[in-house]
Amino acid sequence: MRKIVSLFLFVSLALALKAQDKIYDSYDNLLADKGDIVTTLHKVRRSVNQLYLSGGADYEIYSIDNKQLTKYLKKRCYAVRLNDTLYVNCRNIRYKKYRFGSWYAIGEMVKGKLYFSAQPLGQIASSSFIPKETSKLGGAVGDAINASGLVTDRVVYEIDPETKNAVFVGRERMLEILKPYPELLDAFSREDSESADVIGKYLLKLR
Repeated sequence: MRKIVSLFLFVSLALALKAQDKIYDSYDNLLADKGDIVTTLHKVRRSVNQLYLSGGADYEIYSIDNKQLTKYLKKRCYAVRLNDTLYVNCRNIRYKKYRFGSWYAIGEMVKGKLYFSAQPLGQIASSSFIPKETSKLGGAVGDAINASGLVTDRVVYEIDPETKNAVFVGRERMLEILKPYPELLDAFSREDSESADVIGKYLLKLR
């Protein structure tokens, strides 16, 4: 009987620990893993229609029974770790003159640096996905056409530790990152895509 009770307590403790999620209020605290433990968070992946209509990142994270926490998560929280997966709040992150919009994108810490996956913004980040005939269009019209065609495409960005803004991780940046790793550098040099699937695959090999 004592063994059964001990096993029950162990399972209950494991489930309680698993349910504990962590929220971070800044980039620096995320790097230092200084966050607050919470247990009431929920994640929903936004639909393609929602992305078309309002833009923004892929995930909504909220609390069902705490409106103040939900408000904090939307406007002020920097990142959330749910079940060992990191989500970065894109609301206040910029890439050059572009905004990612609200909501959260999947992130990853690699070698002390923060990376996340989001829609391609701007001509450089979009060049691998935009057909040649539309890439020549400029201004707001061109940006709108390009953005509508890229709603389901993802590339990788790196957070600049000084400005806290995003830097596109394309082929040139990955060649720099992989310089100390000759085998990975050689393999990546044969890739012909800058998508998040390809870039992310090599970043994960560095963990």
